[in-house]
Amino acid sequence: MMKLKNLWIVGLTVVSLTCRAADFTIEVDQPRQTIRHFGASDAWSMQFIGLWQDETEQQKIADWLFSTATDAQGKPLGIGLSVWRFNLGAGSEEQQHDSQIQPGTRTECFLTKEGTYNWNKQAGQRKFMRMAKQRGVPHFLAFLNSPPVYFTKNGLATNTGRGGTINLREDCYDDFARFMATALKGIEQHDGIHFDYICPVNEPDGHWNWIGPKQEGSPATNREIARLVRETAKAFHEQQLSTQILVNESSDLRCLLDIYKTTWERGNTIRTFFTKDSTATYLGDTYNVPRLIAGHSYWTNTPVPYMRKIREQLRDTLSHYGLRFWQTELCIMSNDEEIGGGGGYDFSMKTALYVARVIHHDLVFADAESWSWWRAVGEDYKDGLIRVYTSDHMRSGHAVDSRLMWALGNYSRFVRPGAVRHEVTSSEAFDPYGIMCSAYQNSNGQWVAVVINYSENPQRFALQLSDKSTRRWQMYRTSDVADENLKPVGISNGTVMLPPRSITTLVSAK
Repeated sequence: MMKLKNLWIVGLTVVSLTCRAADFTIEVDQPRQTIRHFGASDAWSMQFIGLWQDETEQQKIADWLFSTATDAQGKPLGIGLSVWRFNLGAGSEEQQHDSQIQPGTRTECFLTKEGTYNWNKQAGQRKFMRMAKQRGVPHFLAFLNSPPVYFTKNGLATNTGRGGTINLREDCYDDFARFMATALKGIEQHDGIHFDYICPVNEPDGHWNWIGPKQEGSPATNREIARLVRETAKAFHEQQLSTQILVNESSDLRCLLDIYKTTWERGNTIRTFFTKDSTATYLGDTYNVPRLIAGHSYWTNTPVPYMRKIREQLRDTLSHYGLRFWQTELCIMSNDEEIGGGGGYDFSMKTALYVARVIHHDLVFADAESWSWWRAVGEDYKDGLIRVYTSDHMRSGHAVDSRLMWALGNYSRFVRPGAVRHEVTSSEAFDPYGIMCSAYQNSNGQWVAVVINYSENPQRFALQLSDKSTRRWQMYRTSDVADENLKPVGISNGTVMLPPRSITTLVSAK
């Protein structure tokens, strides 16, 4: 992009500086939710990558994901994730072929069949947790796809079509709870990692019922979840664990609000767990259970108008029950047809912009306090922030970054834990195919605005604060232009020409 008198030349398009700007105002007296963190998970790649002999590749991946440092030109070295999701394993790896799970998604378990604990397990994942902590990641969340295989009804960590109830023996709820407590305490003792949160069940309301055998997983009814959470709270209280217990990482926002492709036993999650009239399932007074619902944004991002509608419905329902919301997992699925579905990796802004639009909707219309992508690292599918190419049965490989990763960094690197989102008003009607702007004030007083230009055309953009105070803004941009991955692109007084198909973060001077 270059300037020529009163014209901007963007690519081969000439844009007049005299054209009217889209005016956006940060409403300084209209705070919304407090942002807790942005994150991703270690499933399933870190168990392999953490054991690679080439530490240079490991360090590169860790820097991309966790670093908040900058190079000599002020360019961020990484996206500064602030929460890391650790997949606490169920033991399918020890079962090998008998697990009925494909090798790349099996996990080890600290618990042995003799009832002892082996603290050498999950070594690769634990190495990456330590690397995350070394780079300043402040929060850690453990999640489980299945109870340990020793406690399941079918002796496996996958459901194998056995129906929609939890794959956990009736006499093992307390055993499972003690396992989680012991595992968290053991990791803290051996690795120095304290878990702020744990989610005992993951996507228990998936309408596919986890028929298997692709990966670990189990359905569960709301009554089974409530029973397990109470047992977990009891075990945590006995072992004096401060880790908060989350419910329930629903597979679909529609399951939080109603019954969607399932039965009444696994729907209406918000009302079921946080209405006192639901005496069999009420968790609002349970030890270490926050007034918080965790869910996944899969399947609700199209049609585009519906993406906003359901999130506003979710926000209003959460407000009615006095609850907060965390979006804890997302990747591209087959219904994301606008970008060709999930098959085949995409390094470009096509997927990056699509996901940024979802982030905007989750934060602005659902008031999400936390937002996490699914896999930090993946292979030939749109489920990893980073693409790896592996050999020798995943024992070695190399990593390549993507615009998707840097696009998430437009939020995670600059909107830090404790930031407060503020309402943004505009002279223009909201356009999910045009400019989208959200704004935040970090705890140090610094203002941050993330501006998405989804359109194919350059757009003139003007930002101001409602109190009329002036700011100088350092701008960081992610686009398909070479090297524009959180690249510093200059100082602005708030008026800027946004290149086509780009994300620009404006950070006020401290």
